Parts: sequence; structure tokens; C-alpha cells
Amino acid sequence: MVLTKKIIFVFHIFLISLKLHPAKAQTWIKAGYWDSSSEFPISHINPSIFTHLLCGFANLDSTSYQLSLTPSEEEQFAKFTVALKQKNPSVTALLSIGGQRANYTNFSSMVSNYSYRKSFIDSSIKMARFYDFQGLDLCWMYPRTGSDVFNMGTLSGEWQDAIELEARNSGQSQLLLTAMVGHSPGNYPRTYPIDSLQRHLNWVHVMATDCYTPMRMNVTGPHAALFDPNSSASTDHGIEEYGGLSSRRLDLCLPCYGFAWTLLNLEDNGVGAPATGPALNKYGFQNYEEILNLIQKY
Repeated sequence: MVLTKKIIFVFHIFLISLKLHPAKAQTWIKAGYWDSSSEFPISHINPSIFTHLLCGFANLDSTSYQLSLTPSEEEQFAKFTVALKQKNPSVTALLSIGGQRANYTNFSSMVSNYSYRKSFIDSSIKMARFYDFQGLDLCWMYPRTGSDVFNMGTLSGEWQDAIELEARNSGQSQLLLTAMVGHSPGNYPRTYPIDSLQRHLNWVHVMATDCYTPMRMNVTGPHAALFDPNSSASTDHGIEEYGGLSSRRLDLCLPCYGFAWTLLNLEDNGVGAPATGPALNKYGFQNYEEILNLIQKY
């Protein structure tokens, strides 16, 4: 926690996600997401500390249901894999699709129709190969209805089949297939087709974050709490709800950002302190470098 004027930060900084491979020897996967719209340049990424890096986020065209990129994203995606491989040839790069800014209606419509799903799947494989990615990641946050959940499961099966077929026909290594999901599948509307994800995906990235934010709570709180004895807003509670998902397919993601609250009283500045909302900007969101700068400044 960092106190500055009438602001308090509660943040967790951890750059890597972890997963246990289904092998006798325990192997850690260390993965990280990079958002091309962020101000964090590719050159600042240290790929030597990662096994996998995910580049986001490709969008979904509302008419063709193919992946689409802006000219700026095209430039960034073209640089991503090349820049990382120069520093760490063994790092695995994946293309992530969707993200927090994704249009829910477009994704809901896409998964509901076979021809739309096929258009999406074919374009995703094509884009991954074009930019030399070694895998694909779906970041649809979140399916909202029972139909969304069922259709997302159908998509995952068709996607895996298409990836296997493409690898056989092209003679290239098979693309990985992963997804980013919310930390609590039982917390409506954040529900997922767990059985299908278990069968068809290499693993899922569980985003155990944003449990407390200044936009939703009038008290300060750790947005990536491991435990919370007073509520279900914690990593431990959320992960327990993924009971049908093998630990070998569960990748726990931890954030490299924080939130700022405006305090009611400077003297009351701990976890659970009363607050009036976000500080510093509209959402109170601060990335890792911004937090470091504020620590140095104050």
C-alpha cells in the first residue's frame, strides 16, 4: 500500500502465471499477457523470465466474424514474435483474441452459428501462422447466458479439430489452444463450459483479479486477494469452484497493475478504509510503471 495525498494503493505485482504439466517431473509454465494498446513497449519485455507470452488483443469483425486488426495493431503484432525470439528463442508466443474491450454481442453471435464459428476459427489459424504465433488464446470475458456457455463449449471442440487438421495438412507443429477466464465460474454471469475446456484446451488462464475496485466498492481492498475470510471475493474461493478442471490445465494469473482510491480520512488508510471512489483517473487504474513512478515521487 502506498499513501499519497488522499490516495491509497492496494496492489499485487506478479508478472507470471503458473501451471503444472501432466508429467512426472514438475515443470512450471511462466506466462504473461501483453496488450498492444498499452504504453508498455515490446522492447521493455524481458522474455528470458517467461516460457510463454501472449500478445493481445485481436478483435472480431461484426460482419465477417473474422479476426481484425487496426493498422497500429498489425505493426505491433508483426514485431512481437520477432523481438521476443531474438532475446529468447525458446519462448512460446500466443495470439490472444478479445480482451476487456471486446464487444460481447459480436462474440455471442459468433459462437451461436456454425458458419460464423468456422469463419472465426479459420481466420484465427491463418492470423496465427501469418504472424508466427505458436498458439491461440480466447479472452471472452464473459459469456452471459446458458446458450453462450453451451456454444462456447461447441466452439472449443470445433477449434481443436480445426487446429489438428491444419497441423496435419501443413506439416507444422500443432498450435496451442488456451483461454482466459474469470476467477469464479459460479459467480453469475461468469460461467464457463468447464468440461469442454478440460477436453479441448491445453490450459486456461484464470484471472483472479479485480475482486475489489474503486469503481464498485466504497472501501479499499486487495483486488487480487488470496484469501478473504469475510467474503467470497478471493482467489481461493474462485479456484475451488473450478472443481471439474484438472490442476494440470489451470494457470493462475496474477496482475501487474493496481487501483487507487480517494480516502475519506487520511488517518484511516488501511485495507477496508472508507473511500469515495477512484483516484488519479476515471477508473483508478494504474499500471506497474505508473505505480513505480508514484512510489519514487512520494
